[in-house]
Amino acid sequence: MLFHASIEADRPQHVASVLAELWRGKAMPFPPVGVESWVAFAGDDRSTIVEVYPRGTAIHEGKDGAIGEVEGQRRHNATHLALATPLSTEEVLAIGQREGWSVAVCSRDGMFRVIELWIEGCQLIELLTAEMQREYLDSITIENWEKMLAEMQPMAA
Repeated sequence: MLFHASIEADRPQHVASVLAELWRGKAMPFPPVGVESWVAFAGDDRSTIVEVYPRGTAIHEGKDGAIGEVEGQRRHNATHLALATPLSTEEVLAIGQREGWSVAVCSRDGMFRVIELWIEGCQLIELLTAEMQREYLDSITIENWEKMLAEMQPMAA
């Protein structure tokens, strides 16, 4: 189970506010990683959050635990999140369009659908409506993954 994750953004406060809106949650400052960092609370029973740091922040091991320091600017990275949303597809699409961010419903090999939201044009967030969450949970299981891997094994010569 995931409790929190972090991403970086050009405008952390704004991005955290949009993520909180997608959850019907709340955005607040996140002082542990500096005055520019914000956090989006889902307001769920697990206190799920996404921390949003200024772009270029890197997390390092510190004397008393991890610390964040801005090291440079990059636009794309491998980090992405799949988040449940209580909103409808139409509501999510409208938020993405309002922000000027690329947003579209996409299929993952016909197994399940997600709404791809490209925050600030470079940070992928996959949003799953209630219907999409059911598709995901039906598709992504240990057993189904093992079956897929077994079917991908090369034929013996």
